[in-house]
Amino acid sequence: MSLRPLPDIQIAPPKADMSFDLAPKALAAWEPVAASTTEDDIITIFDPIGETWDGKGVTVNQIAEALRSIGANPVTVQINSPGGNFFDGLAIYNLFRAHAAMVTVQIMGVAASAASVIAMAGDEIQIARSGLMMIHNAQWIAVGDRHAMIEAHDRMVHFDEAMNSLYVDRTGIDAEEIGTMMDETTFMTGPEALDKGFATGLLEADEAPTKVRATADRSPLYRLEAVLARQGVSRTERRKLIKEISDGMPRAADENATPRAGDPAVEDGTVGLSLALARMKLARA
Repeated sequence: MSLRPLPDIQIAPPKADMSFDLAPKALAAWEPVAASTTEDDIITIFDPIGETWDGKGVTVNQIAEALRSIGANPVTVQINSPGGNFFDGLAIYNLFRAHAAMVTVQIMGVAASAASVIAMAGDEIQIARSGLMMIHNAQWIAVGDRHAMIEAHDRMVHFDEAMNSLYVDRTGIDAEEIGTMMDETTFMTGPEALDKGFATGLLEADEAPTKVRATADRSPLYRLEAVLARQGVSRTERRKLIKEISDGMPRAADENATPRAGDPAVEDGTVGLSLALARMKLARA
């Protein structure tokens, strides 16, 4: 077990017709960064939690494999993530909680939603002064009749209660105040997170990772997937459509190059989006 006694939280997984939604505010605050180390005892969580439409994201299996490689040695977990699948985040939290040695969490940028749950598994939780932690109620996308909506509500209550109890355990703040913070979708700077007990220390200034421009254009596609899910589009159909759109988007070879209206690459991206959306409408007609 990790050095600090932490609660073991077990919740039944969601049904196949329910999925988790990335919070738009968390996506807006998130700036992708590059892994700054190749050390074997450091695990980086620099993407959304759970498998995403592009086959990326941080999964339970990835973390489990990394911990098996590290063995019964101390581990440092570096986080910069807008959150994602709460169930995956909870499972990852439990993996770190059960680790046989000290777990040090370093929040390099953003630890939002499910990523903040993972952060709570640290014996030490260090956050950058310019970093952000965000807590809120679980956000789900459910499709079905009123009975399905009632079931989704009941499951969400259990998820929110689990998060609440975890934050209470780590911070010492009473459950009612934590509940209010979750209801209001609360962002905390590094010093604020430290002051409230969500962190145990601040990172040194020279430990900030390098930001990555190349992956920043994925955020709109994550938001698009959430919109499609709310419209009842199946997971398979969503991912097929978004991949089609992504494949048609322009990719500048030079970071300093600015696409112009009328450029073939720009027009191809627009046409690809229009055609993909048209095909989806026809398929659902």
